[in-house]
Amino acid sequence: MRCEVGLLCGGMHGHTHWESTMTANLPRKALISISSYHGVIYPDGTKTGLFYTEALHPYEVLTAAGFDVDLASETGTYGLDDLSLTDRFLAGDDKAVYQNPQHPFNVQLNSQLKKASELDKGQYGLFFGSAGHAALYDYPTASGLQTVATDVWGRGGIVAAVCHGPVLLPGVTESNGRSIIEGQTVTGFTIEGEIVLQVWDKLKSDRVAPVVDAVTKAGAHYSSPMHPFDDYSITAGRLITGANPASARSAAQRALDAFEAFEGL
Repeated sequence: MRCEVGLLCGGMHGHTHWESTMTANLPRKALISISSYHGVIYPDGTKTGLFYTEALHPYEVLTAAGFDVDLASETGTYGLDDLSLTDRFLAGDDKAVYQNPQHPFNVQLNSQLKKASELDKGQYGLFFGSAGHAALYDYPTASGLQTVATDVWGRGGIVAAVCHGPVLLPGVTESNGRSIIEGQTVTGFTIEGEIVLQVWDKLKSDRVAPVVDAVTKAGAHYSSPMHPFDDYSITAGRLITGANPASARSAAQRALDAFEAFEGL
């Protein structure tokens, strides 16, 4: 299921100056952010980290559309989420990519991952926050990544995030210091999904905020999919969010569509 109200799905409150901030030619280059956290979260002792397809799918969408794409984490390091490599979440073409170390995505991820503070932030026209539960631990205070996303936004670019990625967005701000999600409708991974994956108690004990709490505290309106793992993504002008791993591709397509629409203004 996808929110189908086009470029104005979600409120416009507080963002009426979007058109006035547009630059004529946004760089056709994207940054996909990666969580740098890698730690045990699942009941069987396996770890969270980057949810593999949440970065792979936007990479595929954007490179197919002619974008140059960089990958970066706050620290320049990463680990993979073990659940994301199971048959439930990795199959077919995605699994074939994962098993090919020479695939351009894997080459970038494993040998060209950048550190956020070392990026030339002005080179990007689109920012996409991939995730994994790991994002709950490092994204809220990932000031380097937030600085890049804030710069992209301030130049009229597109900011997107999927699954747990929206916890980065409270720290992505307008020129007045308010979060870009204030007054907007966003989605992200549900508490029901955390319970299904048996990590809710762990998250509570670690005192990390779930997506719904993080975004509503920043003044956003939270919208959830009917079922935790349904494909569900939302466009709110230049702000795009997706609910879960199944939404990474649709959120990336929405980000691309928004880029094409706003870049032409």
